[in-house]
Amino acid sequence: MAAVSWCKGALRAVLVLNTMLYATVLGLAASSINKILDNDVHHRLTGNISTVHFLIFSLISGVMGLCSIAAGLVHLGAWRGDSLAAAVSSALVAWSMTVVTFGFACKLMCFGNHWGANMRALEAFIVIVTVSQLLYLMMLHLGISSSRFGVGYRNYCNAMEYGRADEAV
Repeated sequence: MAAVSWCKGALRAVLVLNTMLYATVLGLAASSINKILDNDVHHRLTGNISTVHFLIFSLISGVMGLCSIAAGLVHLGAWRGDSLAAAVSSALVAWSMTVVTFGFACKLMCFGNHWGANMRALEAFIVIVTVSQLLYLMMLHLGISSSRFGVGYRNYCNAMEYGRADEAV
Protein backbone atom coordinates (compact mmCIF):
# COMPACT_ATOMS: atom_id res chain seq x y z
CA MET A 1 0.00 0.00 0.00
CA ALA A 2 2.88 2.39 0.65
CA ALA A 3 4.07 2.06 -2.95
CA VAL A 4 0.59 2.91 -4.25
CA SER A 5 0.30 6.06 -2.12
CA TRP A 6 3.80 7.11 -3.18
CA CYS A 7 2.86 6.60 -6.84
CA LYS A 8 -0.33 8.61 -6.44
CA GLY A 9 1.66 11.47 -4.91
CA ALA A 10 4.24 11.41 -7.70
CA LEU A 11 1.50 11.26 -10.33
CA ARG A 12 -0.24 14.21 -8.69
CA ALA A 13 3.00 16.24 -8.77
CA VAL A 14 3.56 15.50 -12.47
CA LEU A 15 -0.05 16.44 -13.20
CA VAL A 16 0.39 19.79 -11.45
CA LEU A 17 3.61 20.42 -13.38
CA ASN A 18 1.98 19.50 -16.69
CA THR A 19 -1.00 21.72 -15.93
CA MET A 20 1.26 24.73 -15.46
CA LEU A 21 3.33 23.88 -18.54
CA TYR A 22 0.38 23.31 -20.86
CA ALA A 23 -1.40 26.43 -19.60
CA THR A 24 1.75 28.45 -20.29
CA VAL A 25 2.07 26.94 -23.78
CA LEU A 26 -1.56 27.75 -24.46
CA GLY A 27 -1.13 31.34 -23.25
CA LEU A 28 2.05 31.98 -25.23
CA ALA A 29 0.63 30.45 -28.41
CA ALA A 30 -2.63 32.37 -28.08
CA SER A 31 -0.74 35.61 -27.55
CA SER A 32 1.38 35.02 -30.64
CA ILE A 33 -1.65 34.12 -32.75
CA ASN A 34 -3.34 37.27 -31.50
CA LYS A 35 -0.37 39.34 -32.66
CA ILE A 36 -0.56 37.73 -36.09
CA LEU A 37 -4.29 38.37 -36.37
CA ASP A 38 -3.82 42.00 -35.34
CA ASN A 39 -1.19 42.35 -38.10
CA ASP A 40 1.43 43.54 -35.62
CA VAL A 41 4.11 41.15 -36.81
CA HIS A 42 2.62 39.86 -40.04
CA HIS A 43 5.33 41.36 -42.21
CA ARG A 44 8.00 39.43 -40.29
CA LEU A 45 6.18 36.07 -40.49
CA THR A 46 5.43 35.94 -44.19
CA GLY A 47 8.80 34.42 -45.10
CA ASN A 48 8.41 31.34 -42.89
CA ILE A 49 5.15 29.43 -43.05
CA SER A 50 6.31 26.91 -40.45
CA THR A 51 5.95 29.58 -37.76
CA VAL A 52 2.21 29.80 -38.33
CA HIS A 53 1.92 26.02 -38.34
CA PHE A 54 3.97 25.85 -35.16
CA LEU A 55 1.59 28.25 -33.43
CA ILE A 56 -1.50 26.37 -34.57
CA PHE A 57 -0.07 23.03 -33.47
CA SER A 58 0.98 24.62 -30.16
CA LEU A 59 -2.61 25.67 -29.53
CA ILE A 60 -3.93 22.23 -30.41
CA SER A 61 -1.36 20.40 -28.28
CA GLY A 62 -2.01 22.76 -25.37
CA VAL A 63 -5.74 22.03 -25.42
CA MET A 64 -5.17 18.29 -25.85
CA GLY A 65 -2.66 18.33 -22.99
CA LEU A 66 -5.13 20.02 -20.67
CA CYS A 67 -7.80 17.46 -21.63
CA SER A 68 -5.29 14.72 -20.87
CA ILE A 69 -4.70 16.25 -17.45
CA ALA A 70 -8.45 16.29 -16.81
CA ALA A 71 -8.56 12.54 -17.53
CA GLY A 72 -5.57 12.08 -15.22
CA LEU A 73 -7.32 13.93 -12.40
CA VAL A 74 -10.40 11.74 -12.85
CA HIS A 75 -8.12 8.71 -12.62
CA LEU A 76 -6.52 10.00 -9.42
CA GLY A 77 -9.97 10.33 -7.89
CA ALA A 78 -11.33 6.98 -9.08
CA TRP A 79 -8.09 4.91 -9.13
CA ARG A 80 -9.64 2.09 -11.15
CA GLY A 81 -8.62 0.21 -14.26
CA ASP A 82 -11.16 1.85 -16.53
CA SER A 83 -10.09 5.36 -15.51
CA LEU A 84 -6.47 4.29 -16.02
CA ALA A 85 -7.26 3.24 -19.58
CA ALA A 86 -8.89 6.60 -20.31
CA ALA A 87 -5.97 8.49 -18.78
CA VAL A 88 -3.39 6.49 -20.75
CA SER A 89 -5.18 6.86 -24.08
CA SER A 90 -5.68 10.61 -23.72
CA ALA A 91 -2.11 11.08 -22.51
CA LEU A 92 -0.78 9.14 -25.50
CA VAL A 93 -2.75 11.27 -27.96
CA ALA A 94 -1.66 14.49 -26.23
CA TRP A 95 1.97 13.40 -26.18
CA SER A 96 1.83 12.47 -29.88
CA MET A 97 0.49 15.91 -30.75
CA THR A 98 3.12 17.53 -28.54
CA VAL A 99 5.85 15.58 -30.36
CA VAL A 100 4.59 16.94 -33.69
CA THR A 101 4.74 20.44 -32.22
CA PHE A 102 8.22 19.64 -30.92
CA GLY A 103 9.25 18.85 -34.50
CA PHE A 104 8.08 22.29 -35.62
CA ALA A 105 9.94 23.86 -32.69
CA CYS A 106 13.15 22.10 -33.72
CA LYS A 107 12.66 23.32 -37.28
CA LEU A 108 12.25 26.92 -36.07
CA MET A 109 15.31 26.60 -33.86
CA CYS A 110 17.33 25.47 -36.89
CA PHE A 111 16.08 28.46 -38.89
CA GLY A 112 17.25 30.83 -36.18
CA ASN A 113 14.15 32.36 -34.71
CA HIS A 114 14.12 36.14 -35.06
CA TRP A 115 10.54 36.74 -33.93
CA GLY A 116 11.09 37.76 -30.35
CA ALA A 117 11.30 36.38 -26.87
CA ASN A 118 7.70 35.18 -26.88
CA MET A 119 8.39 32.65 -29.63
CA ARG A 120 11.68 31.52 -28.08
CA ALA A 121 9.91 30.97 -24.76
CA LEU A 122 7.18 28.99 -26.51
CA GLU A 123 9.79 26.80 -28.18
CA ALA A 124 11.48 26.18 -24.83
CA PHE A 125 8.19 25.32 -23.13
CA ILE A 126 7.30 22.90 -25.94
CA VAL A 127 10.60 21.07 -25.41
CA ILE A 128 10.04 20.90 -21.65
CA VAL A 129 6.40 19.81 -21.89
CA THR A 130 7.32 17.05 -24.37
CA VAL A 131 9.68 15.50 -21.84
CA SER A 132 7.27 16.07 -18.95
CA GLN A 133 4.34 14.48 -20.79
CA LEU A 134 6.54 11.49 -21.66
CA LEU A 135 7.35 11.10 -17.95
CA TYR A 136 3.63 11.22 -17.15
CA LEU A 137 2.90 8.64 -19.83
CA MET A 138 5.62 6.33 -18.49
CA MET A 139 4.21 6.62 -14.97
CA LEU A 140 0.75 5.68 -16.24
CA HIS A 141 2.18 2.69 -18.10
CA LEU A 142 3.81 1.52 -14.88
CA GLY A 143 0.30 1.47 -13.42
CA ILE A 144 -0.89 -0.72 -16.27
CA SER A 145 1.95 -3.21 -16.09
CA SER A 146 1.88 -3.84 -12.37
CA SER A 147 -0.62 -3.38 -9.57
CA ARG A 148 2.33 -2.60 -7.33
CA PHE A 149 2.68 0.83 -8.98
CA GLY A 150 -0.96 1.52 -9.64
CA VAL A 151 -4.28 -0.05 -10.35
CA GLY A 152 -3.16 -2.68 -12.83
CA TYR A 153 -5.49 -4.87 -14.83
CA ARG A 154 -7.00 -8.10 -13.60
CA ASN A 155 -6.44 -11.16 -15.70
CA TYR A 156 -9.97 -12.47 -16.05
CA CYS A 157 -8.90 -15.55 -18.02
CA ASN A 158 -6.89 -16.89 -15.08
CA ALA A 159 -9.83 -16.37 -12.73
CA MET A 160 -11.97 -18.67 -14.89
CA GLU A 161 -9.25 -21.35 -15.06
CA TYR A 162 -8.82 -21.60 -11.32
CA GLY A 163 -12.52 -21.79 -10.52
CA ARG A 164 -12.88 -18.24 -9.25
CA ALA A 165 -15.77 -17.31 -11.48
CA ASP A 166 -16.95 -14.65 -9.02
CA GLU A 167 -13.82 -12.60 -9.83
CA ALA A 168 -14.45 -12.85 -13.55
CA VAL A 169 -17.75 -11.00 -13.40
